[in-house]
Amino acid sequence: MTKKTKKQKKDNNLQPRPPVVVILGHVDHGKTSLIEKIKEMKILEKESGGITQHIGAYEIEHNEQKITFIDTPGHEAFDSMRSRGASVADIAILVVAADEGVKTQTKEAITHIKKAGLPFIVALNKIDKPTANVEMVKRELLQNKVEVESMGGKVPLVEVSAETGQGIKDFLELILLVAEIEELKGDLTQPAQGVIIEAYLDNQRGPTATFLVRNGILKKDDIIGTPSSTGKAKVLEDFMGESINKALPSMPATVIGLIEVPRTGETFQVYSSLELAETNLEKQKSKREFGEILFVEPTQKVLNIILKADVLGSIEAIQGVLTNLPQEKVILRILKKGIGEISESDVKLARSAKAKIIGFRVKIGSQIAHLANRQKIKVMNFEVIYELTQAVRQLMQKTIDFKVVRQDIGKVKVLVLFRTEKRRQIIGGKVFEGEIRKGTRIEVRRLVGEEEKVIGKGKLITLQRNKKEAEKLVKGEECGLLYESDAKVQEGDIMIFYIEEQEREDI
Repeated sequence: MTKKTKKQKKDNNLQPRPPVVVILGHVDHGKTSLIEKIKEMKILEKESGGITQHIGAYEIEHNEQKITFIDTPGHEAFDSMRSRGASVADIAILVVAADEGVKTQTKEAITHIKKAGLPFIVALNKIDKPTANVEMVKRELLQNKVEVESMGGKVPLVEVSAETGQGIKDFLELILLVAEIEELKGDLTQPAQGVIIEAYLDNQRGPTATFLVRNGILKKDDIIGTPSSTGKAKVLEDFMGESINKALPSMPATVIGLIEVPRTGETFQVYSSLELAETNLEKQKSKREFGEILFVEPTQKVLNIILKADVLGSIEAIQGVLTNLPQEKVILRILKKGIGEISESDVKLARSAKAKIIGFRVKIGSQIAHLANRQKIKVMNFEVIYELTQAVRQLMQKTIDFKVVRQDIGKVKVLVLFRTEKRRQIIGGKVFEGEIRKGTRIEVRRLVGEEEKVIGKGKLITLQRNKKEAEKLVKGEECGLLYESDAKVQEGDIMIFYIEEQEREDI
């Protein structure tokens, strides 16, 4: 009998594992509704007593095969995890509303999926609506370089309705088919490792995190380390809150026993001892502390915000997106971030630091809202990360000073001077470029030698055409005008008519 090579032994350790799926797409196209419909059809209330915890992931079973869905606040959270090098999902679902087609966030989601290099499926939702237009959506996808199978491409498309449940079974079967093609496997023999999907501080149970196991078997009482926390898996629960002794690859599990709340998107690993886990933690802390100092020039504009959210995963996702906003003109500074309701201390800090309070899926009590209103503190609460990001962008935009932009609209050559008083002149001229109109300012230029010089500026008081009042004149027309300025006009001078507008630069 021949000896097995290392590669053969390693291959023997690999076992098929369920696919991990992330659902992305435009706001209001039915991502959440689709998830809820799958839960309704596949997870019996009597089995779980109702899923009350938000753990960020859940499992379903179809045709005796499991599928894990990551329930993120949006593609921002997915990208936040991916940007830390974490292998989060195996398959992406791009949800597109059949009655609306490709929108802004659909395009962003396509970019995120392609950057992650994931195989993906297009779920054409709201197919039950009378206004659904499948062919229109396919053409728009093609314009965004997504070629579905019926258009000669390789991307599978399935028509579904989160409202009626139409196509859900086909959808799940398609996920399993793609997973089979991808040949997803996990190594059961190595120490467990994976990704933090969700994390928060439970008032009664302490630091709580959802682990998605990628390799190995996570067992109760295992020593765990992440780049920001260490501890022991004193409690291990499945996605329904039921106590378990182990979690296999692709399985989400709630872990209680860490010393600190870890960061969403971090990788975790099981260690043989707490000392080894803490040594790794110290190394990671040193790396994080180096290079995180933010220096702000005194002349730079700064927008201070206080960020409150429902769970740590949301905080991490929002912070990741806000960090990517352009900050050349305005620095965005998060003074405080936390989980839970907006509090009195948040309002007091906002007042002293001249900050805005941004909430995501959190409550604000009536007394605190009244206090914020009395202190003239702006409090904004959102349910969608995209809308929160746009609002912060607008706040940054308002921080930028106005600049005066001049727009030249027409030119007149002075032909004759009819009358000159102290600060006013009645002038005859001809429009030779653009148009002139009431309410505009005037710059006078004169040819001195071979150089054209600005003589002065003034304003238009009255405009006439054929001795009658006129609102505007265009190129080729002769005009009479009453001009007011300290600078006196001469025959042959050029009068440039312009308007000035206040504009803010884009951030």
